[in-house]
Amino acid sequence: MSANERATRALREILHKPGNDTCADCGAPDPMWGSCSLGVFICLACSGVHRNFPDISKVKSLSLSHWEDHEVEFMAENGNEIMKSKYEAAVPVYYYKPTYRDCQVLREQWIRAKYERKEFSDPGNFFTYEEGLREGILMKRGRDNGQFLNRRFVLSEREGTLKYFTKFDAKEPKAVLKVDTMNATFQPEKIGNPNGLQITYLKDYSTRNLFVYHDSGKEIVDWFNSIRAVQLHYLKVAFPGATDAELVPKLTRNFLKEGYMEKTGPRQTEGFKKRWFTLDHRRLMYFKDPLDAFAKGEVFLGNKDNGYSASPGLPAGTHCNGAWQYGITIVTPERCFLFTCEAESDQQEWLKHFNNVISAPMSPQEYTMEALFKHRH
Repeated sequence: MSANERATRALREILHKPGNDTCADCGAPDPMWGSCSLGVFICLACSGVHRNFPDISKVKSLSLSHWEDHEVEFMAENGNEIMKSKYEAAVPVYYYKPTYRDCQVLREQWIRAKYERKEFSDPGNFFTYEEGLREGILMKRGRDNGQFLNRRFVLSEREGTLKYFTKFDAKEPKAVLKVDTMNATFQPEKIGNPNGLQITYLKDYSTRNLFVYHDSGKEIVDWFNSIRAVQLHYLKVAFPGATDAELVPKLTRNFLKEGYMEKTGPRQTEGFKKRWFTLDHRRLMYFKDPLDAFAKGEVFLGNKDNGYSASPGLPAGTHCNGAWQYGITIVTPERCFLFTCEAESDQQEWLKHFNNVISAPMSPQEYTMEALFKHRH
């Protein structure tokens, strides 16, 4: 057996140790790369980020590269669990740890924060996300013309708000977003920028969208984690008895699903029109365009025991004049909503999410939201 074959076999055995079977940085299964200078096993996508700082991380393929004996020994002595205990010793609870499903900018900044900046290695570190006040310039998409323009944003922990100003020296903000009704989620494809962040908030019980980006990946991810830090502070004040484990899921969230469907109007005789849909937990919102500031309408999805259901197909006799054939009927106590999907796979995926939401028990806050919803509609 050649030295290379011996090394490959040894590396495969080390991979079976607990923690080494998923990527050290994003959790992707079956990592096929290793950093022989950091002692971690990583996936192909994360290895691309590691290559950007070769003085810190020396990346090799487990099967294609030549490994020296001392490098194999180093991997055996270390590995993902030991290196996580070193490089992730002090990750703040609010800091968003990306998975392999997350976008490039989140993964890249997480990896750089860990190994290049060593932000989480020392429990005594001060985090920029916890300064309580953050201000700076972000590019914001104009509501009417769709152009991205410089806007000053100010995040205040004391006030529990994010404000933005159209002029740098403006005294009055254009909008005040309360952090308890606010969400932030990365949307690079939708926004058309790798650092694109969608911020949503409630205004008069309706959802409003802001689309922003910054040329610096570090800057936009710092804003994102600062928002999460302020939200956690707010929740700790609002729910003093709650644990971190209970509060962290209430910070920013990714949408359950987004995409196009066609829908008809309340009389169900109107033509089916193509709309962009966003499912944000119990709120199903629809927009004429994915980058619209306001939804054209929304559907509240309550619990199945209270008269909510989602099923495939359309009621008999529905005049379906749209191009898409795969129907979905959502029943609420007030009315029926009819949608069509382009493909059966879309229909099945939407239904899976709808039924998961409808089956989940409702929190007291969601009952309040449902009551407001019925009052408004």
